Amino acid sequence: MNDSALITIGLPIALAIIMFGLGLSLTPGDFARVARSPRAVVVALVTQVVVLPLVAFGLVKLFDLDPLLAVGVMLLAASPGGTTANLFSHLFRGDVALNVTLTAINSVLAAVTLPLITNLAIAHFDAEGELGLQFAKVVQVVAIVLVPVAVGMVVRQRSEAFAARADKPVRIFSIVVLVIVSLGALLGERENVVGYVEQVGLLTALFCLASLSLGYTAARVMQLDQRQAVACSMEVGIHNTTIALTIALSVLDSVEVAIPSAVYSIVMYLLATAFGFAITRGRREEPALTPR
Repeated sequence: MNDSALITIGLPIALAIIMFGLGLSLTPGDFARVARSPRAVVVALVTQVVVLPLVAFGLVKLFDLDPLLAVGVMLLAASPGGTTANLFSHLFRGDVALNVTLTAINSVLAAVTLPLITNLAIAHFDAEGELGLQFAKVVQVVAIVLVPVAVGMVVRQRSEAFAARADKPVRIFSIVVLVIVSLGALLGERENVVGYVEQVGLLTALFCLASLSLGYTAARVMQLDQRQAVACSMEVGIHNTTIALTIALSVLDSVEVAIPSAVYSIVMYLLATAFGFAITRGRREEPALTPR
């Protein structure tokens, strides 16, 4: 199989498996939980869906990026929180149940918000001659993001034992795919990779720190407890870059658009770990507040 077929067929299939695995970890109760703690959910989702794209747009303007890299940054900003946020939240004593709820809702919203924000970016940065998420491609995004999640949830309802057995293999598969795709995107542009990293390395690091900080600060300003604030921080800061990479490479057919997500997928783990230690250092466990 050539590289083109691997990207256009293999990568969407891999992402579908990952999203199916996400569905296996979800129940209708995860969505129902919104009614018990609506403030936490609203704070995180507004930060992620509304504030982050605005921050990314400001950074893109500040750094005066090439149009394709600019679209890549906006695509990254529009991508939902990743399931790895659950792990980081657990490590730093966050509210993992809130993370699961946010991941579920965000993955559903992304099927709409991701094509919308990406199309606006393509039009604004005048990249329409090279890119475009036409209706058929938007349907493709919905299919590879939303449908596998729904199927995974149905399978879990029918067989929780299978869902439990599949959880660890799918998580490992997700990490392996992310590493391979990120390195592949960078190596595929190895002649230009130093220049790309010079252009977007600092930007992606600043965007990651802003994402983590905004998620945490917004939660605390809205008087959420420490565990919920940690959960919001990790959910907002740790993006599902595999979705962004898949859309850039297989839907938009552009390695350059994929570069910001490839770089971010590396820096976010380092910065999220450092940030997690920073916000939890010396803190005693707080009693959870009454859900709002």
